[in-house]
Amino acid sequence: MLIAGHYHTLTIHRTSSYGLYLIDESNNEVLLPNRYVTEQMQPGDTLEVFVYHDSEDRLVATTERPYATVGTAAYLRVVDKTIHGAFFDWGLTAKDLFVPNRNQLTGLVKGHRYIVYLYTDQVTGRVVGSTRLSGWIQNRELTVHPHEQIELLVAIENEYGFRVIVNNRHWGMIYHNQLFRPVAIGDRLTGYVSRITDDNRIDVSLQQSGYDEVKASAERLLDILRDHNGFLALNDRSTPEEIAAKIHMSKKVFKRSVGRLLKLGSIVLTETGITLKRDA
Repeated sequence: MLIAGHYHTLTIHRTSSYGLYLIDESNNEVLLPNRYVTEQMQPGDTLEVFVYHDSEDRLVATTERPYATVGTAAYLRVVDKTIHGAFFDWGLTAKDLFVPNRNQLTGLVKGHRYIVYLYTDQVTGRVVGSTRLSGWIQNRELTVHPHEQIELLVAIENEYGFRVIVNNRHWGMIYHNQLFRPVAIGDRLTGYVSRITDDNRIDVSLQQSGYDEVKASAERLLDILRDHNGFLALNDRSTPEEIAAKIHMSKKVFKRSVGRLLKLGSIVLTETGITLKRDA
């Protein structure tokens, strides 16, 4: 079944003056307009396409990749406003994403960016957006566990840190004192669940915990050394601020990573800094 707002892998069925008609396993057809067709596309080939409704309410396919699909959120820019709502650029040339007035948490300003959640309107079947995130992002029933790797979208900054959307389903929090690199609204990051509280709050870290964290950070430190011609002017006496500014690590993680690399014989630590051994 062809559903708007999702990717589908379809087969090229026939050609027309308008483009290529693609079919799914149930022989449902959708048009891929000529502007997306290339000479390499032949009947019988399979394509991954995104399906949406055009301005005349017909399902149509595109090879463009939108910034978000149904069931996900993205940081999108308002490109137009009407008395009925706002239109956002979601990465499709021929179609903007509509966010009706009822779905707007606050008045939206043309040219500004907002976090928007995409869903399917149950009446029209069209893909629409909402900046009222609480209706879609909630922590009543969690689907994540401590130490699990998660995907994050940075959504809101407050005095404590950044609220993030976890796996497009839950709210999480990264605290300022746990950040060792710049973070901005709209950033997509990989993180880890560091703690889940009794009231289902999710604390998030951008670094793994325990041995996995040290192993990953040591590998990252090696890469940084290679990118800096095998030398970094950092050592045990470097301040946490210097370390965070240069390599985006906490001093604790830095010292553990250095210890691992020393044990492996990959580096030499001196009073002036860290030197990468030639064979490392």
